[in-house]
Amino acid sequence: MDTLQAILLGIVQGITEFLPVSSSGHLQIAKALLGVEIEQNLMFDVTLHAATVLSTIVVLWREVARLLGGLFARRFNEEQAYVLKLLLSMIPIGIVGFTLKERLDALLESPAILLVVGCMLLATAALLAFAYYAKPRQKAELSYRDAFLIGVAQAAAALPGLSRSGTTIATGLLLGNRKETVAQFSFLMVLAPILGETFLELMKGNLGAQAIGTVPLAAGFIAAFIVGCLACRFMIEIVKRGKLVWFAIYCAAAGVLSIGSYLF
Repeated sequence: MDTLQAILLGIVQGITEFLPVSSSGHLQIAKALLGVEIEQNLMFDVTLHAATVLSTIVVLWREVARLLGGLFARRFNEEQAYVLKLLLSMIPIGIVGFTLKERLDALLESPAILLVVGCMLLATAALLAFAYYAKPRQKAELSYRDAFLIGVAQAAAALPGLSRSGTTIATGLLLGNRKETVAQFSFLMVLAPILGETFLELMKGNLGAQAIGTVPLAAGFIAAFIVGCLACRFMIEIVKRGKLVWFAIYCAAAGVLSIGSYLF
């Protein structure tokens, strides 16, 4: 993989991390289209995900600062309750990470990865369409139960091609939560899991800079971060306006393309 290919993959990651179209699925499709075959495939993906996590922190820094400021107050407050909900939402993905990580890693290297991605993109399309047309009564605030169920949705989205943001946002909307509330919660709940995974890989010395190359790895990281900052702002506005049905149509088309690429 050369530097230009790494930048292109970083741009793909930055755009698709926040749009409900599956960043992991699109990374695999983009690699296939670019003819990229790299060692430490998972480590490159983790690096790009870390870049978009950093962009989330930059875009939502006021909310992050507010939560951190209220976290250490003596009396239980709204910020501490919100952090508890975030922690509760991380339990399912933590269980999946500890029990199924090796199988999920192996899936990324499978010859049938495009078939898996295509099927999961079709599932994402169906979920987004259902959430768009369903009209549940909106709640005043996101509950602990809803936080956990959104976390279950995030754990399911560990499958490549099943959009994390699309699955969690659609689940939150179907549970009757407000659009802006769900969007913000969806973007914040992924911070700790991805940062934790990146930290573990760093401790293992598995980031793959030697196999991939330091310059391409850095170029991909920077591209994903810059584009991620723009995409995060854009997606929050899109969710507020409720136009997720267009992403459902796109996911369906991308899913058919991915399946067709595998079969033919």
